[in-house]
Amino acid sequence: MYKINYIFSILFLSLWGVGLAQETDDIGTETVTVVKPYSPTVSDAFKIKSTPTLNDSIVLQKKKVDYSIFSVPVASTFTPAKGKASQVKKTPPPTLYNSYASIGLGNYNNALVDLYTSREFRRGESLLDFGLSHHSSRGAIETTPLEADFYSTKLDASYAKKDRYMDWGASVGLQHQLYNWYGIEIGEFDDATIASIDGQQNYFNAEAKAHLNMEDSFFKKGNILLRRFWDATDSGENRVVLTPTIELPITEELVTINTKLDYVSGNFANASLNNTTNTGEINYGQFQVGVNPSLLILRDDLTLNLGANFVYGLDTERSDGNFYIYPAVTASYRLLDENVIAYGGIEGELKQNSYHDFVDDNPYVSPTLDIQPTDQQYEGYLGLKGQLFSNVGYNIKGSYTAENRKPLFFLNPENLFRTDDKGYNYGNSFQVFYDDVKTLGIFGELNIDVNRNFTMGINAEFYDYDTETDNPAWNLPSIKGSLFMDYQINKQWYFGANLFYVGEREDLVAQAVQNALPSEFPATIVTLDSYFDANAHVGYRFNDQLSIFVKASNIANNDYQRWANFRAQGFQALAGVAYKFDF
Repeated sequence: MYKINYIFSILFLSLWGVGLAQETDDIGTETVTVVKPYSPTVSDAFKIKSTPTLNDSIVLQKKKVDYSIFSVPVASTFTPAKGKASQVKKTPPPTLYNSYASIGLGNYNNALVDLYTSREFRRGESLLDFGLSHHSSRGAIETTPLEADFYSTKLDASYAKKDRYMDWGASVGLQHQLYNWYGIEIGEFDDATIASIDGQQNYFNAEAKAHLNMEDSFFKKGNILLRRFWDATDSGENRVVLTPTIELPITEELVTINTKLDYVSGNFANASLNNTTNTGEINYGQFQVGVNPSLLILRDDLTLNLGANFVYGLDTERSDGNFYIYPAVTASYRLLDENVIAYGGIEGELKQNSYHDFVDDNPYVSPTLDIQPTDQQYEGYLGLKGQLFSNVGYNIKGSYTAENRKPLFFLNPENLFRTDDKGYNYGNSFQVFYDDVKTLGIFGELNIDVNRNFTMGINAEFYDYDTETDNPAWNLPSIKGSLFMDYQINKQWYFGANLFYVGEREDLVAQAVQNALPSEFPATIVTLDSYFDANAHVGYRFNDQLSIFVKASNIANNDYQRWANFRAQGFQALAGVAYKFDF
């Protein structure tokens, strides 16, 4: 009972204390002043050592064990094979040879010779080349009583060197050409006159060239040409051409400045065949200085070249100079990637004509020419090119050209009053006639890659001429076309063909009269028939070095005239052998 009373007394006192605490709402306030801010620190924790020290009085000692291996050899004949990775079978690269030689012989005593060799120095940084080519024919043409021989022999040597930031080279060339003014029909002159005609002409050419190309320089490239050209009638010509190019990048665009210095001078010892007497000589000299600045703009599918051509031309014989300004604007735009590309432009230039270039175009000119530059005021053109299919490419272009003093070839008048050393005064040579001509042209071509071994192409050109003198555009055809194909039949056999078509041309047959102007000479306009010329070649390779070939020309045996009164040889066949080797 005493314990129970004690417990109840304790509970009663606790309840009474709680009741007094609830009745007091204000517990009072007290100010606490913090003398130092609390800045806790981390004390080093006690770390158990990885290798504790044993203080045990009884430490077990490890017993030292000595042992040895008893090796018994075991005989074995097993040899593991080394693994090899499977390799793709590679086609061996073709063997390259530094020299080449070929020779061919055919009817009309045709001969063809080609020799070429190339030597490398300093692991290909320097290259030395030599080349010799010869093509000749000594066959007669039935339609003319005069000899129709011709041959051309050319020797070239060149040296080129390529460094890291530039490459340069130089070359020299010598050439000898022989032609005959054989454009006289049988029965036109008596035998005594024919026997007195020396219709052979020889042309000689010696030239030197050099070029320089540079990288990471405002001077981009430069070319120089030095040429001496002369013939067997004491005619001679000198030519110097220098063409440096500068490129200047401006922001994202590129400015190119092409410059040109062109000088030609020469002398003909004989007077024009429009004169009935061979008195006096013909001297000529033309000097040109040209600057062609252009700005190249590239924008996605657009390529635009904006420029102009400024030329000063001086006739040094007449001391007459003129300043010319020509447009030089070209553009191209990709309409459908590589499938359709539109292009166009308008360009002009002062073309430097020369005796050498006229002989290249027509070797039957007389050594009595008047040499003047051609003022091509402009040539505007617009076209489309691209790919119809993955293996078919096309190009279509329309153009309009305006030219002053365009050179045209037509026959010299028959001038029997002359007694020149060479027989070119019988209406069997050509002169140069300058006329102002406007030409409208349409051009189209297709190139087809049937497969890797068979390619072919076809093109056609149509022209309409408007001359200032109302004369025909002498010896210029209104239609031209060609077809070519190359077929690698198999590893040994190959085949190729070329077909050409040239439309009708017009020429003038005249006869010189004393005390009369050339325009008053009795003359007749003749029309030369269009012609078709087919050529083909086939060859067989015995190996990488030795092969044989057969070439055929004028397969249709057409008796056509490339120039008035100058008929071509008939069907021609030539067979030969070619050999590659290291020298």
